[in-house]
Amino acid sequence: MKLLITGGTGLIGSELIRRLRDKYEITILSREPKQAMERFGEGVQAYDGLAEINQLGDFHGIINLQGEGIADKRWTAKQKERLQDSRWDVTDELRKRIQACDNPPKVMISGSAIGYYGAQGDKIMTEDKSVNLPDDFAHKLCAKWEDLALAAQSEQTRVCVIRTGVVLASDDSALQKMLPPYLLGLGGPLGDGKQYFSWIHLHDIARAIIFLLENDDCQGVYNATAPQPLPQAEFSETIAKVLRKSHFMRVPAWVLKLLLGEMSQMLLTGQRVMPARLQKAGFEFKFGSAEEALRDCLLPSSSSSQNS
Repeated sequence: MKLLITGGTGLIGSELIRRLRDKYEITILSREPKQAMERFGEGVQAYDGLAEINQLGDFHGIINLQGEGIADKRWTAKQKERLQDSRWDVTDELRKRIQACDNPPKVMISGSAIGYYGAQGDKIMTEDKSVNLPDDFAHKLCAKWEDLALAAQSEQTRVCVIRTGVVLASDDSALQKMLPPYLLGLGGPLGDGKQYFSWIHLHDIARAIIFLLENDDCQGVYNATAPQPLPQAEFSETIAKVLRKSHFMRVPAWVLKLLLGEMSQMLLTGQRVMPARLQKAGFEFKFGSAEEALRDCLLPSSSSSQNS
C-alpha cells in the first residue's frame, strides 16, 4: 500500500518513515526532494509539491504534517502569515484533491496542536471541550487547520485530526532548545511555573499516528499528549533531576515577553490536556511519566526505546 506524507522530513515525519517504510510505499513532500531521497534511501519517493502528484487515489492514506515551525521565529505579522499559509494551503489543496477523486484515499491523518485550547489554566481539556478564542492566534491557526482537514471527511475517506503536545525527543526537538540553562546549572521554571505542560514522547506520537492510520473505527479529533501533564515548574524540576543539575533560576514572565513577544504566551499559559479519545480507542502509551520520557531522551545509554 502507498502512503503520502507531507512534512515528511520533520521530526515526526522522519520517525514515521523509520517505522512504516517496511510496510508501505512512501511518498513525501519536501522543499528539497533530492536531499530527502538521499537521506531516506531506496523505497521513499519525494516531490516538492502536490502539483507533481497526478492522482491522490493511488494512495491508501495521507499523513499531513506540513507546516512552518511554530516557535522558529518571532511572531511578526509576516511570520504569522507564513505559519498560516504553510498549514492551511496544503490542507485545503489535499481536501480539494480528495473530493475530486473517484476512488479517494481511505484515510487522512492531519496535524494540529494543543494550542487550539488557548489559555485554560488548570482545567482538564479533552476533545469534547469546545473553545472559541477569536483573539488567540494559536487557537485560530489550529481551528482553521482542523476545519479544512475535517472537510475532507466522507463515506469513502475518514479523517483524524491529531492535536499534538510538546514533542520530547533526543534530537532536534523543543526539549533540546530548553537544555542549555540546565546544563549550566541555571535551570528553573518559566514565569510562575504553575501553567500546565502537556507533552508526548516522539515514539508515542508516531505510534499514535500509526494507530489511527490502521484502525478503521477511528475518526475525528484526538489529543496526542501523554496522560500525565504536569505544571511547568515540576517538568522543569524533573529535567534538572534527570540531568543531576541544580534548579533555582526562575525566568520572569516579563523577560520572556521581551524576548519572544506574543509567542511567549505559549510558554506562560499552558494547557492541561488529556488524551481521552486515544485511550478510549485502546491506545497504550509507552512513556506515561515525564521522568521516564526525559530519561529516555536525555540519557541515551539508558535508552531501550529505539524499536518501541
